[in-house]
Order: sequence, then structure tokens, then C-alpha cells
Amino acid sequence: MALINKKSLAEEVASKLQEQISLGHYKLNEKLPIEAELMKSFGVGRSSIREAMKILANSGLLRIQQGVGTFVQEVTSTREPMDQRLQRASLKDLDEVRQLLELKIAEKAAINRSEDDIIAMKQHLAARMKAANEGLLEDCVEADIQFHIAIAEASKNEILADLYKSISKHLKKEFLSLYPDTEIFKETYAIHEQLLKSIIAKNPKKTWNIVAEIVGHTHY
Repeated sequence: MALINKKSLAEEVASKLQEQISLGHYKLNEKLPIEAELMKSFGVGRSSIREAMKILANSGLLRIQQGVGTFVQEVTSTREPMDQRLQRASLKDLDEVRQLLELKIAEKAAINRSEDDIIAMKQHLAARMKAANEGLLEDCVEADIQFHIAIAEASKNEILADLYKSISKHLKKEFLSLYPDTEIFKETYAIHEQLLKSIIAKNPKKTWNIVAEIVGHTHY
């Protein structure tokens, strides 16, 4: 168990260092503080610092020069795992990305949806309305997210669908704290039903316009 804990500590240090580099705390080719300073800064042992350095060096972010020191080799966050990047994103940024994704996945769903996709979307929309009428906020948010995920899967673009799932997972907690009750879900049921009908009718232009109206007035 000790080895597992040490590894998780190293990964945590690597993640924090990666974030600091991405945010510009350390510049390209800048030398990082010595091990003793990093140990004090992060409150971990030497082995965790060294393992974290290896992790970031293997990812191309750092350059270790024996006897000289460790230097920043890459300052962009492009190598940062997407799920990790999303964890530190602001609600505003996440929601903007979600809205853009919803436009495209709905348009593609109207072109590529299957009969199984229609069944899934209908089930989730019905669950959304049932939970809204019963005042069950968490169930309502979950059903709403699953409805949009079903649309994403109906797009048949796996990258768009995966991105949408990742965004939704990180937004769920925020939406639960954002809405005091299920009233907004009752109010927007009709337009979501129109969205489903336009996808079923294979009308991508109308589908795009309906989503544009939805994201222009509500979060979901």
C-alpha cells in the first residue's frame, strides 16, 4: 500500500506542477527550484518529488539535466489530460464549450440518428419530465444530461460524444447548485420536445436553430 500511496502523491505533485507551468508560474527553459525547496513547498518526501519530475519529463514538459537541474521544456497545456484540464476549468468556460458542442451534435444527430437512438432519447426526455413534475432535482438534472448524451451518441461522432460526456460530468455538480428547483426543466420541456421531433424528422437546419434557442436562454 505504501508504494501506491507514494505514487499517488507523486502524481498529485506532477499535476500541481503542470498546472503552475501552464499558468505561467515557470517560463520556458526556466530552472525549477531544488528538490529541498519543492519538498517543502508541496509537503512531500524526496522520492515523491523525483517521481513527479520523471512523470513530467516523460510527458515532455520538463528536461532533466544530471548535475545541472530540471528545466521547463514545454509550457503549453496541450499534453495535459483533458479530464484533468476540465477539473480546473471555470463554470463559464465549461458551459460555453458545452453549448458549442450541443449545436454540432444535435445537427449531426438529425442526420445520423438510428431507431435505437430515438428510443433512448425518448426515454431520457420522459424521465426528465417525470422528475421535474415530482420536484426531484438531482434525478431531473441526471435525466437531462442523459438526454443530451443520447443526442451526442446519435451524432455518430465518437470524439464529439466523448467530449460532451466529459463536459457534462464536470457540470453536473454546478447545475445542482445553480437551480433551486425543477421549474426551469418544466418550462423548457416543450422546446426539448421540439428538438427531439426535429431530430426524428431528420431536419438538421431546424435542429440547429432549436438548440441555438435553448442555449441562448437556459443552461440545459
